Amino acid sequence: MADDLSTPLTGRRRKPAEPRSFPVARILFALVLLIGGAFILRILLTDEPDGGRPSQEVAITSTRNGNELASTVSTGPVTITADPQQYPAGTAPAAEAAGEEPGTAAGLFATLPDLVEETELGAIPRMSASGDTPFSAYLRPADQAAASGQPLVSIIMVGLGINEQGSLEAIDQLPEDVTLAFAPYGKSLGNTVAAARQQGHEVLLEVPLEPFDYPQNDPGPHTLLTGEVPRANLDKLFWLMSRFGGYIGVINNMGARFTAAAADFSPVMEELGARGLGYVDDGSSNRSVAPQLADGNEVPYARADLMIDTNPSRTAILEALASLEAKAVENGRAMGIVTALPISIAAISEWSSALESRGITLVPASALMQ
Repeated sequence: MADDLSTPLTGRRRKPAEPRSFPVARILFALVLLIGGAFILRILLTDEPDGGRPSQEVAITSTRNGNELASTVSTGPVTITADPQQYPAGTAPAAEAAGEEPGTAAGLFATLPDLVEETELGAIPRMSASGDTPFSAYLRPADQAAASGQPLVSIIMVGLGINEQGSLEAIDQLPEDVTLAFAPYGKSLGNTVAAARQQGHEVLLEVPLEPFDYPQNDPGPHTLLTGEVPRANLDKLFWLMSRFGGYIGVINNMGARFTAAAADFSPVMEELGARGLGYVDDGSSNRSVAPQLADGNEVPYARADLMIDTNPSRTAILEALASLEAKAVENGRAMGIVTALPISIAAISEWSSALESRGITLVPASALMQ
């Protein structure tokens, strides 16, 4: 040990140095930052709205004549011949019959011009200056049937207008005395309602009203709600009323909460009375104040007695129709509601064909509206 201590420092052996570790992680991190920075700079500095997607420029102009009619009009007069099937023989558009220009509210809806009011939301029905009402103008006459002394039955089919083809099939298959109610949301309501009226049916407008479990159970856009200011509900009503024309009145779609709230329902019923429209209660709520409000506003009114196709099977529907007949025999009249299901349409057609032989008369809804 003494030798070691006395040995000069320069003479000691040095331990070999440990190899230095290569900073791979730092280099990778720097590369990621470099690539990310380059990508951001490319986005900021490159004007390429297509984002690198392949594209090809095509000239807008073309030598092909894509619109012969437009080209003809631009160079000279042209005569356009209407489709002969557009207005069947013996009929004429309401606008022409009334001396109005096509495209006006009366022409569009095939309604009487004196019974149409133009609003910012569209054309809606009104009472004429002479006191004529849409209810009396558009109902299907049934005076002879009502005077027969036989029990009267009325059927209202609801839910039409959403499916154009299904609605047209229902219109063709159902007896003329079945009243048809159209939802306000179809894209071709003008066509389907016009077809229904041309076939002799009277029509109703379905108005969505607030149920107790709203909005979990939602009747649709523009639903009239409780607790809103009257103006807001009336604006919704006017929008709904402008969807088509030629109807005798409205029928509620749901609405157990709304029809039980007199303060909210009253302005609506007052508006119906002022415009000469009727109201049909579908009978789904015993708390409805519709009878009192209709009477106070002189609104033609009826309440349905039975929902026919709660069980949508042929046997159940025919049994419900038999119950409706029994109510008619007992009370002199009865009204049923049925949805626009194919099974319901077929059952109503079958049932009605033998109704007269049982001493009962099928009449439109207006015949039972006081």
